[in-house]
Formats: sequence, structure tokens, C-alpha cells
Amino acid sequence: MTAVEGIEVVVAHQERATLRVGDVFLKIDTDQTRIDVEVEAMAIAPIPTPEVLWRKPPVLALAALPGKALGRLGEPSSASSAAWAAAGAAVRRLHEAPLPPWPGRSPDELASRLDGECEWLLRNGVLPADVVTRNRRVAKAALRPWTPVFAHGDLQITHVFVDGDEITGVVDWSEAGPGDALHDLAILTLGHEEHLDDVVAGYGTDVDLDMIRAWWSLRSLLASRWLVEHGFDPSAPGCEFDVLRSQM
Repeated sequence: MTAVEGIEVVVAHQERATLRVGDVFLKIDTDQTRIDVEVEAMAIAPIPTPEVLWRKPPVLALAALPGKALGRLGEPSSASSAAWAAAGAAVRRLHEAPLPPWPGRSPDELASRLDGECEWLLRNGVLPADVVTRNRRVAKAALRPWTPVFAHGDLQITHVFVDGDEITGVVDWSEAGPGDALHDLAILTLGHEEHLDDVVAGYGTDVDLDMIRAWWSLRSLLASRWLVEHGFDPSAPGCEFDVLRSQM
């Protein structure tokens, strides 16, 4: 590695940290099972992913991707409609690939988590009861049987890199596995409903928009406590709490 001017902390919390050192990302994770999944998923995914440079637990070194993230939650995206459509097309290619050989999460598992997270939100007065109750009802629609696909599992817009109108790669595969196709599309468009039509056009097949909205509620309810406990702010403008309020 050549000399660098500084180290950028991309994300850091109690479970993991990602640093950028020049053109290399260093991922430090307390759970090597997550890294195992990430490395294997990137090896078999049919879309661009970062090059694995080396691995020495607990550190995984990845080459930086060209371009920039599709956007950030809570901020307007400067990416073009064509770039959002390209993201939808990349997701479709992933979903059409053979399933990875490890299990995914079931609707029953997610339903149990939903009950626990909603109880925590209500017990601690984190959100008004009507917001939690309404979104819990909306979220339950997503917990129907689905035909599993090769899903990224955490397809936030910060994990999709673009250069102009082209997708240069997708990062952070630790949640990858068999899952619901609409979950990936929902996470990609969470807080950016204005780009949903572009993503669906790029995906190129019929999409149940009510299920997308159900996943927006489900994701926001499931993530809120983790975000609060790890120093993030789901109440920031355009973030998870705003998504939940918009469903009212």
C-alpha cells in the first residue's frame, strides 16, 4: 500500500467498523460468520462487487469501487434516473441467479422480531403509539410466504456504487442469502420513493408496490432500536421515523 494522507472512518459501532485507507477498505468485524457470508456471496454474485485483496481475521481488505454511492438516506440523490434504473436491472440479475447454499430468514422469524421491536418502541415511548400500531399492521403484509431469490439482504443506497449511469459495484454482503425479492427493492428505495418507478422500470417485471410499502414499514420498525442503541439517529429528516410517519 502506498503512502496515504489520512484514514476515513466510513462507519463504526460496537459490532464492526469500516475504514478507508487510500484505495482500500478495511472491514473489522467481531463476527467472522458475517465475513464468511460476505466473501462467499461476492464470489458467486453475478453483478460487480469489490475485489477481495486479503483477509486476516478480524480484518477483511477490499479494493475501493470507482464512482460514488447512489445516495444517502435522508438526503436527495444526485444520481440520474438512468442510474436508478440500472440499479434495478442489477438487482434483477442477482435475483435470477442460483440461490446461495445457506439458509435465509423466514417470515415466522421476522414476525417474532417485529413483535419484540414494536413492544420496545411502545414501552420506551420512542414513537407515538398510533404510528407504531399503524405501521405494524402495514408491515405484517410483507410476512407472507415468498419464493426465495438470491437476495443482498441489506441493499441500502450507500451500498450501491455508480459512475454516471452505470453500476460499478455493490458492497456489504454480510446479510446475503435466500430472501424475498421485494425486500431488496424496498431497502434500495427506502426514503427515496421518488425513485421507485425508475428502479421498477429497470427491474423489468411486475412488482407489488403494496408489498414494497409493507417492507418499508417492516424495515423501519425492525431497525429503529438497533440504530438508537448504536449511536445512529432514525429521527433525522428523511430517515426511518419519517418513513414510518409517511405511512400514516
